[in-house]
Amino acid sequence: MSTCSLASFFPWRRVRITYTNTVEGSRSAIVRVEPDRRYRPICHVCGKPGAIHAHTRKFIRDLSFGGFTMLLQVEHRKIRCHHCRKVRVEGLAFVDASARVTHRLAAYAAQLCKAGLSVEVVARHLDLDPKTVKTIDKAALQAEFGQTTYDNLKRLAIDEIAVKKGHHYMTVVLDYDTGRVVWMGKGRQNATIDAFFEAMPTEVREGIAAVAIDMWEPYINAVKRWCPQADVVFDLFHVVKAFNKVIDNIRNEEFRKAGGDLRELLKGSKYLFLKNWGNLKREGRVQLEEILNLNERLTTIYWLKDLLAHIWDYYYPGWAMKMLAEWCEVARQDGHPALVKFAEMLERHEYGIISHCKHQIHTSKLEGVNNKIKVIKRIAYGFHDLDYFALKVKQALPGRTSNN
Repeated sequence: MSTCSLASFFPWRRVRITYTNTVEGSRSAIVRVEPDRRYRPICHVCGKPGAIHAHTRKFIRDLSFGGFTMLLQVEHRKIRCHHCRKVRVEGLAFVDASARVTHRLAAYAAQLCKAGLSVEVVARHLDLDPKTVKTIDKAALQAEFGQTTYDNLKRLAIDEIAVKKGHHYMTVVLDYDTGRVVWMGKGRQNATIDAFFEAMPTEVREGIAAVAIDMWEPYINAVKRWCPQADVVFDLFHVVKAFNKVIDNIRNEEFRKAGGDLRELLKGSKYLFLKNWGNLKREGRVQLEEILNLNERLTTIYWLKDLLAHIWDYYYPGWAMKMLAEWCEVARQDGHPALVKFAEMLERHEYGIISHCKHQIHTSKLEGVNNKIKVIKRIAYGFHDLDYFALKVKQALPGRTSNN
């Protein structure tokens, strides 16, 4: 005659199963777990045996089985640990002393979170408190991604991402060559990026060849201070984005001064100036051509917009410098204060623009990463715990390996 033992479903040493029952009218089962008297209890901190001080019981959730929610009624013994010189809870292999879920349930919850499910969804699926699921997931992430890995860093991209309204940012550092999010920190000030570089081993800092950033002074200062040998590479995306604001301001100014046909044509024309010519529909091109034929200043800024992007196309520094000088000269000849100011800004940052000839890198790769980060944030309906948020991002964006 065959027999069925529950022991194989609870393969844990130092304990034994003494009682099982189902709760009437529910899909819950209770399993009583008691100490195996053949073993001396051990301290959960140091692992040394100790003398029994007291007995206590608590309920612990385990993996569901056969459609039943499994509740373990575990007898915990408190011991006098001579090594720690304190009263400690007995150490058990299947659950931490302060936890209310078994290791295998915690591992399953963490795996579901890793698969992209939100904490709320996992909590509903496992019938756990969302705070419990978050604690489980954060502990698993901390073990795997808590330490910043600086290995094999050669080229970096640094940018910020808004985490909530009111100018609350986090700085994101990307390994440009693998796409791995190396580090995230609160804010975007000097102290923020200093914290990243300060913890970086000296030999790694000295090996950084290039860093792609926008023209944000705290980032520029930090790179120059910590990695003076690295080339600063300014990103085209952010420069064009800044110039688009100049274009829109001048367009609005011209609209206020215009009258007649030009005023009508300028209504709703914002995106005609911001889009590339090739992306405009036929009617948009016709409208834009009519505007440019009627206004010399708008013609100049549209030509400057197109020319600006071409500066980043050059591989030879001499040609890039020549094109940049030509751009600044045309802006000065127009004389509009906003154009002159922008030209002066480009000249101050010429070194980082010309560096693109040597290092064909940019932060557009990081912009793609930021879009993925926003998806992670939306799935969680935002993050109040920014440390947890950073760990989730590092898990989702581990980068390519050498075998990919």
